[in-house]
Amino acid sequence: MSNYTIRSLRNDDFPAVALLLNQILSEPITAKQLQDEEDNIPPGQLHYNDDGQLMGWDRPKWVAENEQGEVIGYTIAWRAPWNEPGNLNLTLVVHPDECGHGVGRALSHEVRLWAQKVEASRLVCFMKDHDETSLGFAQRRGYQQERHMFESVLDLSTFTNEDLFQSIYTAEQSGIRFTTLADEPGEENERKLYELYRVTHLDIPGFNEDFPWFEEWRKWNIELPAVQPEYIHIAKDGERYVGVVTLQQNEQTQSMYHQYTGVLQEYRGKRLGLALKMLAIRTARASEAHYLRTHNDTLNVPMLRINRDLLGFNAVPGNYKMVCTLL
Repeated sequence: MSNYTIRSLRNDDFPAVALLLNQILSEPITAKQLQDEEDNIPPGQLHYNDDGQLMGWDRPKWVAENEQGEVIGYTIAWRAPWNEPGNLNLTLVVHPDECGHGVGRALSHEVRLWAQKVEASRLVCFMKDHDETSLGFAQRRGYQQERHMFESVLDLSTFTNEDLFQSIYTAEQSGIRFTTLADEPGEENERKLYELYRVTHLDIPGFNEDFPWFEEWRKWNIELPAVQPEYIHIAKDGERYVGVVTLQQNEQTQSMYHQYTGVLQEYRGKRLGLALKMLAIRTARASEAHYLRTHNDTLNVPMLRINRDLLGFNAVPGNYKMVCTLL
C-alpha cells in the first residue's frame, strides 16, 4: 500500500495529470492543452443567487503524490458561469496500480469538503458506462445515474455509402447553400452562428443550463486551435444560418470529433442534418483523418439514427452522467 499526500495542483503537474486523464478520456489530451485551458480561465469568482444557490465559476484542483514525488491521482471540482445553479462538476482519476489503496477516497473527500464550504447543492460527474469499479465507487458515495451518453466511431477507411452525398445536392436544389466560417469570416457572421448554436442547444435532451455569452462561447467553440474555420460547415437559407456542423481535429490520433451539429426546428425532416454530416465526412477525408468520433444522448433518437443506421458509426463505450445531491 502506498503512502501518499494530498496537495493542490501545481503547473508542473500537468504532464503527469495528462497521463492520468488519458486513461479515462475518449481522446487523448496533452499537458499543453491543460495549461492553455487554465490560462484561458480567469481566477474564480463564486457568488449566490437570490435563492442562495451557488453561481459563478471556480476550478480548484488536487493531486495525490506518493513518497517518490509521483502524481498518482488527480481531481478537479469546477463550475462555469452558465452551469445550473448549485451544481459543481468534478473529474477524479487514480493510477490503476493505486486503485483500492484509499487514494480515490481521499481525493473525493477533498472535493466534498470544498463543496460543503461553497454550499454547492449537487455534484456532477461523467464516467464510462462499462467501468463497473468506478460506477460502484460513485454509487457508494451517493451518486445516481441521470443520463446516458452514447459514443460512436466511424472508420473512414471503410466508409462506402457514397450515395449519401446526394443529400448535399438535394439540399442545394431546395435552395439551401452550404458555406464555411472560413468563407464568411468576421464578427457579424460569428454572432449569427452563435445565435444558431444558442437556439439549437435548447433542443438537446438533458440540456438545462444557461448558454454562454458570445465572448465565452467564441473562446470554447471557434477559437480552439483544433477547430479551424474551414471545419465549421454552415447551411444557409438566404442570409439566414439554419444548420451547422463543427469538427475538432486531434493530431495525436489523426482523427476528428463532431464537436457540434445543430439544425433549426423548422428545417428538420429535410435531411439537412445528414447533408451537414456528409460535408463533415468529406472534410475529414480531405484532412486524412482515420476516423470520426461523436456522442449522442440516449433520447436523441433522430441523430442516433443518422449516425448509426445511415452513416454506419459503430457503438463504443459511452458515459453515464452521475449526480449526487448534497444535503
